[in-house]
Amino acid sequence: MIERELTTRLSLTRPDGRLNPDAVGWARQPLIDTSGIGRGLVGKGRTKRWEYWAVTTPTHVVALVISHLDYAGVNSLWVLDRAAGETILREATTPFGLGVSLPGTLGRGGAALRTRHLDADVTETFDDDGREATRIRVRTDRVTVDVLAHRPVFDDGQHPGGQRHESLAVVVPWTERLFQYTVKDVCRPATGTIAVDGTIHDVVPGESWATLDHGRGRWPHDITWNWGAGSGTVDGHTVGIQVGGKWTEGTGSVENSLYLDGRLTKISQELDWRYDLADPRAPWRVTGDDLDLTLMPFHVKESHLDLKVLGNDTVQVFGHWCGRARFALPDGTREWRQVRDLVGWAEDVHNRW
Repeated sequence: MIERELTTRLSLTRPDGRLNPDAVGWARQPLIDTSGIGRGLVGKGRTKRWEYWAVTTPTHVVALVISHLDYAGVNSLWVLDRAAGETILREATTPFGLGVSLPGTLGRGGAALRTRHLDADVTETFDDDGREATRIRVRTDRVTVDVLAHRPVFDDGQHPGGQRHESLAVVVPWTERLFQYTVKDVCRPATGTIAVDGTIHDVVPGESWATLDHGRGRWPHDITWNWGAGSGTVDGHTVGIQVGGKWTEGTGSVENSLYLDGRLTKISQELDWRYDLADPRAPWRVTGDDLDLTLMPFHVKESHLDLKVLGNDTVQVFGHWCGRARFALPDGTREWRQVRDLVGWAEDVHNRW
C-alpha cells in the first residue's frame, strides 16, 4: 500500500465541509486543522469528536473518554486496580454534548467535561524541564486523577537538540462526506497521582505511560474496528506499538506504526488479527511483513448496548505485548528487534452510531 506522508499544515475539510483530498495521508506530527469539521449541512448528525486518554502504571489502568457525537456527549472514566482486578466506572451521557468542550484542532486549546458526577480537564502545558506536556485531571466521587503526559526529546546524535517525540496522524477517507482524522500518540511518559477512595497511588516515573486517541470525523452508521497499542522499555530503549484494522479496509490508509526512542516507523499494510471473542483471555496475535506480536491478556473489559438503531459491542483486553518487529533506525535502515512486556491493550468494537 502506498501512503503519502504529509509534511505541511493542511485543513481536513474544504470550505463547504467536504473532505479536502490534499489532506489524505499520514504525518509524524498532528498537522491537520480540523476546525471546519462541523461546518455546513454536510454530514449533519454524523460528526464524531473525541479525546481518549489511557494511562498505564504498575498498579492501575485509567481510561478517560471525553466525546461529542453530535446528538450526545458520551463520556466516562474507567479505573482498573491491576492487583485486585477491581474496576470503577463512572459514565456521563449528555444530550447534544452538554457540558463537553473540545478544541477545534489538536493542540489549540484544551478539552473539558462538566457533569454532575464526572469532571475532567485536559490542558497543554510544560513540565519541570520546560518541555511540552499534557496535564490530565479527573474528579469523581471515588477517584481523583492528576497526571502529566510528558512529550520527550531523545538524543539520537543527528538532530540538534535531539529527536522530537513523534506520533501517528492519519486521514482515512470513505467518501468526500465520510472520513476520519485520527492521532494515535503512544509512549508518552507519565507522572503524577491516582487517588482511589482517599488512597493516593503514585504514577511511577519510568514505568508509567500515557496514550492519546484523538479523533475528528464523520463516520458511517455501522462500523467495526480493531485497535491495539502498547508502551514500555526494552533493553534501555523506549518502544511502542500502534496497530489497527477493519475500519480502514479499502480506504488506502492504515493506522499501523512502531516507535523506537521517539521515532515513528510507518507500516503501510493491513495487518492480520487472530483472536477468539468467545475466549478473549486467550492470546491476541497481530502479524504483518514488519511485525509478529502477541498480546497476553491480564484483564478483559466488555460492554454491550442494543437500542436497535444505536448499539455497541466492545471487547477490550489489557495485557503484555511480546514478539518482534522491524523498526526504523536513525540512519534510515530497518532492523528486527525483540518486543517484551509492553503494557497495552487490544480491542474489537462494533458500533451502530
